[in-house]
Amino acid sequence: MLDQFGRTIEYMRISVTERCNLRCTYCMPAEGIKQMRCKDLLSYEEIIRLAKIFAELGIKKIKLTGGEPLVRLNICQLIAELKAIPQIEQVTITTNGVLLPQMAKDLIAAGLDGVNISLDSVNRESFHQLTLCDQLPNVLQGIDTLLALNFKSIKLNCVPIAGINEDQLMDIAGFAQKYPISVRFIELMPIGMAHDFTAIETTKVLSMLQERYGVLTPYTSQLGNGPATYYSLPNFKGKIGFIEAMHHKFCTNCNRVRLTSNGFLKLCLQYDKGIDLKDLLRSQKADNVIREVIEETIYQKPKEHLFDDSSIVEGKDQRNMFQVGG
Repeated sequence: MLDQFGRTIEYMRISVTERCNLRCTYCMPAEGIKQMRCKDLLSYEEIIRLAKIFAELGIKKIKLTGGEPLVRLNICQLIAELKAIPQIEQVTITTNGVLLPQMAKDLIAAGLDGVNISLDSVNRESFHQLTLCDQLPNVLQGIDTLLALNFKSIKLNCVPIAGINEDQLMDIAGFAQKYPISVRFIELMPIGMAHDFTAIETTKVLSMLQERYGVLTPYTSQLGNGPATYYSLPNFKGKIGFIEAMHHKFCTNCNRVRLTSNGFLKLCLQYDKGIDLKDLLRSQKADNVIREVIEETIYQKPKEHLFDDSSIVEGKDQRNMFQVGG
């Protein structure tokens, strides 16, 4: 499936909920959110129906997101059904890791191919300050559980934020030294509540890494579905990666679209452009009609985001990251 700029769209992020069991200060209000009505949420049956249509159009890889996807009941059932779609090659999940200790075995049994764990601090006090929840022991136990189960595809996602976790970054990188884990530093994007925070530039993180761990060597083999650039370090069992959506944006190679938990097909993080697929599903439209609408919509995917252009107001998505699926 191609968009108007000839990009192959083969990767979809599906949000299954806006809810989360943490309250990260750059993502979600401390008081939480007004819960979406159950009837406004896509059912698993609707997600599977759409996933089959997307697969027929060329989507091969699916990542489940939120909110926190593991708080939605019977998520393993959804994973198993997605894995059963013949054209889907890979189903992965992005999680905060809090529920992994008790869910890891079932997730693996359902066929999950990879787990990305968001981890911005490994100090219990600062983790508590950042997330407003004292859940770091559960997250670390979740990582240990996956390793003990010999799960092969584990990635840690860390967002470097000035004045928040600068003193934690090298300890987080240390996971890649001890374990066959990829640690990725993801540039903060000015979306929703993140406007109030300042990103730490990649050049600074690179300098800190070299000072602490040695020379970084570019790693050219493919790791994952996204735009991360990876490095090897001396005596590291895993890799260090960087995703720079702002300073080294990768829009020319963007291969993804997003489906929000209430059924909106979102084409780019910055813009509200897309289409409500839930309405099509619930108005009894046939699959071939929905397929045509999806194909026509994705063809119009914007050329690039322009987050650094403050003059752009029209068409700008005002929602927070947890509302659009990360």
